[in-house]
Amino acid sequence: MRSILNIFLDILTYAILIVSLFPIVWMVLTSVKTSWDAQALPPIWIFVPTIENYVSLFSSRSTSGRFGELLVNSVLVASVSTALSVLFGALAAYALSRFPFKRGKDLAVWILSTRMFPPAATLVPVFMMMNALDLIDTYAALIIPYTAFNLSFAVWMLKGFFEEIPTDLEESAMVDGCSRLSAVFRITMPLIAPGLAATAIICLMFSWNEFMFALVLSRNDAVTAPVIANQFVTMYGVQWGELTAASTLMTAPVLLFAIFVRKYMIQGLTMGSVK
Repeated sequence: MRSILNIFLDILTYAILIVSLFPIVWMVLTSVKTSWDAQALPPIWIFVPTIENYVSLFSSRSTSGRFGELLVNSVLVASVSTALSVLFGALAAYALSRFPFKRGKDLAVWILSTRMFPPAATLVPVFMMMNALDLIDTYAALIIPYTAFNLSFAVWMLKGFFEEIPTDLEESAMVDGCSRLSAVFRITMPLIAPGLAATAIICLMFSWNEFMFALVLSRNDAVTAPVIANQFVTMYGVQWGELTAASTLMTAPVLLFAIFVRKYMIQGLTMGSVK
C-alpha cells in the first residue's frame, strides 16, 4: 500500500512539474520560430529554429535597438532596490525581534498591513512626489517605491529568522569585544543567510517584473525591459516572436539567480519547519 502511494505521489509531482514548466518551454520554443510558424494553428512542433526574433529585438523600431540598455536598467533598478530592501528590512526585523518595547506588536502588524495596501492606490501620490522632487525618469524614481513596497515583506520574512537565533551568540561576541552592530553582521547575519537569500529572490522578482510604476515614472533614460515589451502588442496584432524573445531574456537573469541561490532559498523557506 505504501509503495502504491509513493508511486501516485511521484506521478502527481511530475505532472505538476510538467504543467509548471510548459509555459516556459512554450515561450522559448516560440522565440526561435519564424513569424509564420509562431502564429500557425494548430501549433507547429517540428520546425527549423531561427534567431531572427532576437536579432530583430535588438534592432527593431519598437525598441530602437535599445533592448540591451533596457535590460541593464532593469538589472540596476532591481538589484539596488532588492539590496536596500534586504538591508533595511534586516535591521528593522532585528530591532523588532531583539528589543521589546511598548506597542511593538502593533508596530509589527502596521508594517505588515502596508503590504496589503494595493500599489495602484499609491501611484498618483508617488508620481506627484517624484515630480515635485524632479526625479521623474531617473533610477531613484523606481528604486525608492520598489524598496518601500518590498520593505514590509522583508521585515516580516526576516523577523522570524532572527527570533530563531539565540541571543547568547551575540552576547558572547560582545563579551569578546564586538559592538552590537558588529556582532549582528559577523555572527547573526551569516546564520540567517538562507533567510536573506529567500527574501532577496522574492524581492528581486517583484522589482524585476514590476510594470505599472516603471511605465508611469519613466520616460526615456530609466525605462526598464517590461515597459518596452508591452510595445510588441500593437493594434495590428501581437508580435509573438519578438515578445517571447524579450520575455525569455527577461526571465533568464532571475532564473539564473534563483538557481545560484537555490540551496539557501530552500533552506530559508523550510527553516524552522523541522525541529
